[in-house]
Amino acid sequence: MERDDLIVNDGYAMAAHHSEEAGVAIRKKIWFVTVLLTLITAVEVAMGVYFKRSEAFTWTAIKWTFIVLTLVKAAYIVLVFMHLGDERSNMKKAIMAPYILFIGYLIFIAITEGFGHLESFTTFH
Repeated sequence: MERDDLIVNDGYAMAAHHSEEAGVAIRKKIWFVTVLLTLITAVEVAMGVYFKRSEAFTWTAIKWTFIVLTLVKAAYIVLVFMHLGDERSNMKKAIMAPYILFIGYLIFIAITEGFGHLESFTTFH
């Protein structure tokens, strides 16, 4: 009986072999992704440990920095690990546009409700 994982179907197989140059490029990309995501996470953790609400930076700027760094990590994970970066430009836009609109909507709702909540406390009789 022939093993399913060794059957070559349209040029692809589970046991496909790559050249050494292709292997080096793949390992280089894996290390780059690992280092980039680790650095972004380290910056987020360092900001959480170092900055307090009474520091020179405004708390709003710190929160927005967290939001932006988290979105950068999420987008990079989608582009690399879900292979969206290998797709054509129109496909990327078609997939990322609803995501970006949804995240923008969530941020809008959070800001709007936050100001409404703040206003209800400041106008208390």
